[in-house]
Amino acid sequence: MATATDQDSDDEGGPLARWTQSAMANPEKVYRALFYAAMVFFLVTTMFPFYWLLVLAVTPEGNLLAGSFLPQVAGFTFPLPTPKGFNPGAFISVFEQVPFHLYMLNSFALAVSTTVIVLLVASLAGYVFGRLRFPGRAVLMLGILAISYFPPAAFVIPLFQAFAANAPITIPFTQVPLFTPPRLLNTPGSMVLPFSALFMPLSVFILTTFYGQIPDGLEDAARVEGTTRLGALFRVIMPLSAPGVATAAVLTFIAVYNEYFFSSIMATSPEPAKWSPIVGGILSYQTQYTTQFNLMAAASVVGVLPVVILVVVAQERIVSGLTSGALKE
Repeated sequence: MATATDQDSDDEGGPLARWTQSAMANPEKVYRALFYAAMVFFLVTTMFPFYWLLVLAVTPEGNLLAGSFLPQVAGFTFPLPTPKGFNPGAFISVFEQVPFHLYMLNSFALAVSTTVIVLLVASLAGYVFGRLRFPGRAVLMLGILAISYFPPAAFVIPLFQAFAANAPITIPFTQVPLFTPPRLLNTPGSMVLPFSALFMPLSVFILTTFYGQIPDGLEDAARVEGTTRLGALFRVIMPLSAPGVATAAVLTFIAVYNEYFFSSIMATSPEPAKWSPIVGGILSYQTQYTTQFNLMAAASVVGVLPVVILVVVAQERIVSGLTSGALKE
């Protein structure tokens, strides 16, 4: 029989002690609390830069350097910045001062071209590594994945020399010329080729995992009907591995769309006609003497919208591709 002393000791525990005892009895509470805490932290850290860009974009240019953006009420400073004024005309000026739509079109064309090439080659490689058994398969896969760990800067000088066509390609350890490569600087080829090589290993790994999980009976049934291995790949295996294919495509598209390192070197001219990417367009609002921060922020917001739309449309495919996998026997 509980005494008054026991009841007092329970009351003295406080809400934290009671919540701890409840969490020990029901661990789902702890998991739910950790999930909400991680979700709030992720949303704050990822959405705040985008919100800050919006604040800078709608703030008139004359107010950008005039004091702090943190509002004060009754002597208390709020941590969330607010725009000092409202000038949505910056989203129109980005297209008036600079042909920003051409920079976006350049990045979009480079991303689509690279994604198509990567998916085509990675699908063939994924079929070989995922569905065929041959000696040295693990070593070759390890070598492909090792390429992704090399820093992109290590390939800049030899690629620039090759694309600039400064000298013919010779036989190793000799001076016998083989051929003179075409001049690819300021062309899509000088960017699509390095992009495809850099982002290929991840797509090969993703598609190998998915293609290897497709039941052999489905491919055998297609081949009994007269379909070749290549036909079975594109008619049976790839449709059944749609989450993996979509994941590889979206990740490649986003990476190429946001890339600037190779583009700034291979597109030596800042003009959009020379295939300068979207980051080059954003930097074009910065001159030797002036920097239009509001236009740079507005251009950043406009430039990121295609990627946001793509992720929203393909989010189910991406989530299922990164978590579940394909069919299993």
